[in-house]
Amino acid sequence: MTESTQQPVPSTATSEPLRILITGSAGFIGSHLVERFLNEGHTVIGVDNYISGQRSNTELFQEHPRFTFIEADVSYGIPYEGEKLDWVMHFASPASPPHYQQFPVETLMVGAQGTQNGLELAHAHGAGFFLASTSEVYGDPLVHPQPETYWGNVNPIGVRSCYDEAKRYAEAITMAYHRSRGVNIRIIRIFNTYGPRMRPDDGRVVTNFIHQSLSGKGLTVYGDGYQTRSFQYIDDLAEGISRLMRVAYHLPVNLGNPDEYTIMQFAQEIKDLIDPKAEIIFNDMPQDDPKQRKPDISLAKNLIDWQPTISLSSGLGNVIKLFID
Repeated sequence: MTESTQQPVPSTATSEPLRILITGSAGFIGSHLVERFLNEGHTVIGVDNYISGQRSNTELFQEHPRFTFIEADVSYGIPYEGEKLDWVMHFASPASPPHYQQFPVETLMVGAQGTQNGLELAHAHGAGFFLASTSEVYGDPLVHPQPETYWGNVNPIGVRSCYDEAKRYAEAITMAYHRSRGVNIRIIRIFNTYGPRMRPDDGRVVTNFIHQSLSGKGLTVYGDGYQTRSFQYIDDLAEGISRLMRVAYHLPVNLGNPDEYTIMQFAQEIKDLIDPKAEIIFNDMPQDDPKQRKPDISLAKNLIDWQPTISLSSGLGNVIKLFID
């Protein structure tokens, strides 16, 4: 079994109907995957305990004949007893700093026990296992942009460590199940992603700036505003996930937009779209907040012929319209 075998094949859109179980199905990213796979003709089993997911996201698909929902905490098990699964996709976890710092133990558990429970289920069904990891495994990076070969610069006991280390462990146990038990795995490292169905209280810069601008408040910038981020629209991420499912590659793959913005540049983008007169309010930088973040997506380009296609202004326009409506 070769970890780096590359065999590009078509997107899931052209595959035979699959039975896919998605943990975190009521979350922002999870709900978009449910929608995409149902639209492609697949059967989807969603699992969520609503610690950070939204019931409204489940209700979108509740009447669909190929959608089933299980309310459960996957850290304690995945109570699925249905037909043979083709994929187990593990997207359950609080993902924004305010949420995972509110639930640090639960975040660690879903990254550890939740991942193992998903791997056990995949192994029992002979299914593929797809892990949603994160750019946070790189910590406050000393290498820029960040390639998949970079091991990261993470504070293992800091306020962000409950999320960072949960995902690093999740990657480790996923690789262990692949190497020792032959589970057919995929691992993606997701960089900042935004789009419809983000929680209004998400607490990350996209939702913060939009809400602050629409409410006439100043835009809160932490530090001097020269720290950088890259912003990926949800549809681009979903396309990358779909393509990677159909390629025999078992090492991590970055999925993110390499267009890099300082937070001040991003604030100006929001101001231009909503309220050019909005003020900038500076606050202290949070502990261990990364100073720069930009994915190296060379692997994704070569492996699955993928790169983001939706511009920041276009994607933000879509999101702002939904917030206004």
